[in-house]
Amino acid sequence: MKKNDLSGFTEEQLKQQIAGEKDRLVKLKFAHAITPIENPRRITETRKNIARLSTALNSSK
Repeated sequence: MKKNDLSGFTEEQLKQQIAGEKDRLVKLKFAHAITPIENPRRITETRKNIARLSTALNSSK
């Protein structure tokens, strides 16, 4: 997910994307706590996606 990809989203779509990514992050962390996931880099990527989406949401206001 790049900055250019986010320019076409509305404010509501960005909020939905953030909520979905946060749910994904919780599930990844839970799965990783029980048994190590195959690629722990996915947790980092998900956190970065949440930050990108939040930045795009704040800049659109």
